[in-house]
Amino acid sequence: FPGSEMYGGFVGIYDYGPTGVLLANNLKNVWWKQMVKRRPDIVGLDASIFMNPKVWHASGHVGGFADPLVECVSCHTRTRADHLLGEAGIESDEKMSADELGALFREHAKRVKCPACGKSDFGDVKFFNLLVHSNLGNFTGDGEPAYLRGETCQGIYVNFKNVLDSTRMKIPFGIAQIGKAFRNEITPRQFLFRTREFEQMEMQYFTAPGKEMEEFERLKRYRLEALREIGIRDENVRLTKHKRLIFYAKEAFDIEYNYPFGWKELEGIHARGDYDLSAHAKGSGADLAYFDEESRERFIPHIVESSIGVGRLFLAVLCDAYHEEEVKGEKRVVLKFKPSIAPIQIAILPLSKRADLTIPAREILDSLKDRFFCQYDETQSIGRRYRRQDELGTPYCVTFDFESIGDTAVTVSDRDTMEQERVKIDELPAYFSDKLSG
Repeated sequence: FPGSEMYGGFVGIYDYGPTGVLLANNLKNVWWKQMVKRRPDIVGLDASIFMNPKVWHASGHVGGFADPLVECVSCHTRTRADHLLGEAGIESDEKMSADELGALFREHAKRVKCPACGKSDFGDVKFFNLLVHSNLGNFTGDGEPAYLRGETCQGIYVNFKNVLDSTRMKIPFGIAQIGKAFRNEITPRQFLFRTREFEQMEMQYFTAPGKEMEEFERLKRYRLEALREIGIRDENVRLTKHKRLIFYAKEAFDIEYNYPFGWKELEGIHARGDYDLSAHAKGSGADLAYFDEESRERFIPHIVESSIGVGRLFLAVLCDAYHEEEVKGEKRVVLKFKPSIAPIQIAILPLSKRADLTIPAREILDSLKDRFFCQYDETQSIGRRYRRQDELGTPYCVTFDFESIGDTAVTVSDRDTMEQERVKIDELPAYFSDKLSG
């Protein structure tokens, strides 16, 4: 839902509803399983959203975390300059200066149109800092503002030594976390793809110098397989190498997804060198060097990063699962989620509202709900209830009918094949454990 919709909404902010939050939580749980539970070389973290403002100075965010803004002279609509150029088919680069972007606007003055009024009359390009300011603990308005974090990885960097000192981890190892981040986006767009409040799933992998590219290649393969595991089709994913790298990076790739609005970044895989820990060591005065007992060497670790947004993954999974089919002359809309991430795994549907059907149907619900996410539905015709579950992406429907009273079995319908089979009620837990184990 649009955030605070009853008051007219709030641009770039969305709320996840009852079904959406189930899917989002499942995606986060799967990512955590892939990145932490299965990996003895990766540990978890939950860093605070607020950090000492010096963190953001050391990381370069206060001085350089900005997007190019341009204002329409006619209607005063502010838009990201690089987005306007891209929509006009004019190629720009993320490392261009304001003057270079301004020169592109002047060169292609007639091609670039204001999205609000359609005119081609723009002011100078200026860079707009994306950090969201807060007055946390600053009631007088004096001094350094606090910031809502612009990315979650800085919390990992400043906790590197804490993790190292309090665990038995040795390099190479990773730290993963899931958490909210905030960016003062100039023009949030494309639904959940670019928002001002979002959730990131990031893993920073610390390596010895000279070893990061080996880990970088391994991480690329691992993340592609992880996306395949949750059901995203290979034809909708591609690896795209960054044309120009930020000064400290050794290599960078985007895993792009073919969204309805085109190929866009879903996940970033980056080899960041030793820039991050070196910057925080300099900014804080802390010693962040690692001593390798085997090689007897002391060094600042290099970092390989994986970063994916929950909203972007949610949108990709939703697009990938959406299908329209014809069934007996009627259109069926179905979300073909992989069963392991489906927000609702099993629907319990008594054939009618008669007590001799609803009471045992609810008993089946009680026997399954601790192990699987189930939904009970007894309203409207059984056909409409099946279609409703198709639209929710529920893999299996269990129908308790009049025959069930005598044979203690139910009809289990498969969402994708639409095939039905009779299963004994006491065998349902084992039956669904097998079906939903992935």
